[in-house]
Amino acid sequence: MSIREDIIEVMKGKKYKPKLKEELAIYFNLGQKEFKDFFNILEGLEREGVVIRTKNEKYVLIDNDYLVVGNIEGNERGFGFLIPKIKERDDIFIPGENMNGAMHGDKVIVNITRRGQGDRREEGEVLKILERNKRAIVGTFEDNQSFGFVVPDDNRIGYDIFIPKSSTLNAKSKQKVVVEITKYPELRRSPEGKVIEILGYLSEKGTDILSVIRQFDLPEEFPDVVQTAAKSASQEVNVEEIKNRVDLRHLNTFTIDGFDAKDLDDAVSIEMKDNGNYYLGIHIADVSHYVRERSPLDKEALNRGNSVYLIDRVIPMLPKELSNGICSLNPGVDRLTLSVLMEIDKNGKVVDHEIVEGVINSKERLVYDSVSEFLEDNDSKVREELSNVSSDLKLMEELCDILYSKREKRGSIDFEFPETKIILDEKGIPLEIRKEDRRIANRLIEEFMLVCNETVAERFFWAELPFLYRIHEEPSPEKMSSFNKLIHNFGYSLRGQEIHPKELQRLTKDIKGTKEETLISTLMLRSLKKAKYSSEADEHFGLAAKYYSHFTAPIRRYPDLMIHRIIKYYLNGKLNKQIIDGLEVRLPEVADHTSMTERRAEEAEREVEDMKKAQYMVKYIGEEFEGIISSLTNFGLFVQLENTIEGLVHFTNMLDDYYNFDEEKYHIIGERTKKIYHLGDAVKIRVLNANPVSRNIDFELI
Repeated sequence: MSIREDIIEVMKGKKYKPKLKEELAIYFNLGQKEFKDFFNILEGLEREGVVIRTKNEKYVLIDNDYLVVGNIEGNERGFGFLIPKIKERDDIFIPGENMNGAMHGDKVIVNITRRGQGDRREEGEVLKILERNKRAIVGTFEDNQSFGFVVPDDNRIGYDIFIPKSSTLNAKSKQKVVVEITKYPELRRSPEGKVIEILGYLSEKGTDILSVIRQFDLPEEFPDVVQTAAKSASQEVNVEEIKNRVDLRHLNTFTIDGFDAKDLDDAVSIEMKDNGNYYLGIHIADVSHYVRERSPLDKEALNRGNSVYLIDRVIPMLPKELSNGICSLNPGVDRLTLSVLMEIDKNGKVVDHEIVEGVINSKERLVYDSVSEFLEDNDSKVREELSNVSSDLKLMEELCDILYSKREKRGSIDFEFPETKIILDEKGIPLEIRKEDRRIANRLIEEFMLVCNETVAERFFWAELPFLYRIHEEPSPEKMSSFNKLIHNFGYSLRGQEIHPKELQRLTKDIKGTKEETLISTLMLRSLKKAKYSSEADEHFGLAAKYYSHFTAPIRRYPDLMIHRIIKYYLNGKLNKQIIDGLEVRLPEVADHTSMTERRAEEAEREVEDMKKAQYMVKYIGEEFEGIISSLTNFGLFVQLENTIEGLVHFTNMLDDYYNFDEEKYHIIGERTKKIYHLGDAVKIRVLNANPVSRNIDFELI
């Protein structure tokens, strides 16, 4: 047992009384020379939120019943929520007067001041700030002659930041700037900071997206050592390496991607076997051959965790020499792959499979839209263009339907959310925003990647080796109960005490084609937990899958790259005890870090999308549109337009009556007129305001 574990065990004991750090060191019979290391371990336990140092400098173990460790999620109105480290606990409300100088993103210890009852959540008070969120803050600078201040873009930071005149970097009013906090907030005093970078005026090309990149601390430029390594990579496959590979160049292999994709990390092939089974090949770029473990390239890829897609630009996980070059499965050139070759019967069961280190030569670079036009409409022009792969595509469509039916039977939930397509001009101004539905080509690739990811995960689960899984835990009964109450207002309900994915799937079928489909699907998604990476195998609730992993995108996701290495160790008989022990230590850290970078990327992508939507609606202020009520709150209702843009109708702009939100019946009702608004109601709106900085769009009802 380590000294860290010894400390925890001692503090758990019933006879333990709070001790000074020196008293603890003496208790463990340590000499003076060992004090420093011991104190560092204690400080580490304090930063983790395992122990707490009381006001009289004595250490005790944190009692998770009364003291909860987590991160603060702030609110522009001054209050916040604690997102607990312990996944079994719900979020805890922190009133503004109990924030005690904590800011959004800070890691804190919260003391429970009021227990939750029914739908009422627990309340607490920030007892101690363990770790400040060191991320720089992006905002709009305002000059006040003798000083300046910055209004943060992120409204979860409930303060303007005071900037002394000497620390403005000569920024001008209305410029976007990056600020470093120098003094954190105290009672009745705002935080203080210094400007460390001027991004420019919002009207200047690229400033808006650059401000989001800085806000989320996304690493743009690759370090010199990483660039040097990438540029030294050969752009042709080594002939000697091909001799060590399974040669798959005879297969009619091709890629299907978006028309503007440059990092092609998956290719597909299909044949019909003599016994009537399908022989599906999923060929994934062998990135691990070029990105060696613990090399500068690898360390930077892990730091980034994933690529981030921000409408008109990509912040890649790997330099373009790899992501768009030697690792990309471009047509007409030899490429190294990790290929999964699956024999699948007419019921969608994978009856046999093989994972090999291969070499392919992609015959075509296909685009989703063209493939969909061929399969959906049998377009004659497209049919001629795809003549070399037309029979393969028809076979793939057959198999796609079989795999989808199999997944549907077991209860996999399929959310039919339309994607938002944003078209920008050369200056970055949104020209068009429209809804894009998932078409057959997208669904086809999706099904193939799903069955491949499941096959790989199951293989390595039964091999009982360290591995990275993609898991989606069961939703909490409380959230499902609240969701059930909401859908009751639409005449739907969930059956049973324990909710199975099949029950939620039944609901998605019941609402298909109705005006409330998108709304209920959104509410359902919010009621489920977020999928994440884990070194421990667990089910994937949404897919109703016992085993699931991410294997198919190593150019843009680090977990995929990580498990490619494990698979190659396994295939080559190199998984010795030393490597296994190392993986068991490293994989939980990789899982936590890449789950975080994935959430960060999703937030940044959503921020850019919301900003561009607000920017687009500026030119429509005063104009009228039709939409449906997509959400209800205690301050107003949200309306979504046909093009997926959403705006708020605030109660203060509903002048015909005084409206209240009835949470029980889940509708908004006027006190005098008794006029009622429900989720899904069709309404006409006028655009009142659109603010790209705050990402807010305001409507009024007509």
